[in-house]
Formats: sequence, C-alpha cells, structure tokens
Amino acid sequence: MAHITHDAARSGNFFADFFNGLLDGMARIAESGHRMKEIERLQAMSDADLAKRGLTRDRIAHHVFRDVLYV
Repeated sequence: MAHITHDAARSGNFFADFFNGLLDGMARIAESGHRMKEIERLQAMSDADLAKRGLTRDRIAHHVFRDVLYV
C-alpha cells in the first residue's frame, strides 16, 4: 500500500481549496485504476511471457509503480 504526501499552499478561498482537493483526489483515483489494470494484465501472463519482458511475478507491482514508489 502506498501513502502519498502532498503539501500545497492553501489559497485562503474555501471553494478554490475544496475543488482543488477534489480534483487531486480524482486524479489519484484515475491513476490508481490504470495501474491496477496494468497489474491485472501482467498477472494474467504466463511466467515465460513475463520472463521475455524481464519480469518475475513477484516484481510486477514494483514494475508498475516504479515511477512513484521506491522500495
């Protein structure tokens, strides 16, 4: 499970802050949905197909989240 920390300066405008937070949340949901579909697609592959891509089954999540998660 990944935890995201984001520090953003508040504008002082309740409505602007509310909608900015809402849009940030929607962007995170959209990104995670795309990544979960990629994980499912790779999980459905055979071990031989994964090996051709230079992956092992236990490294799929690391591969999919490599740009946002360092483990």
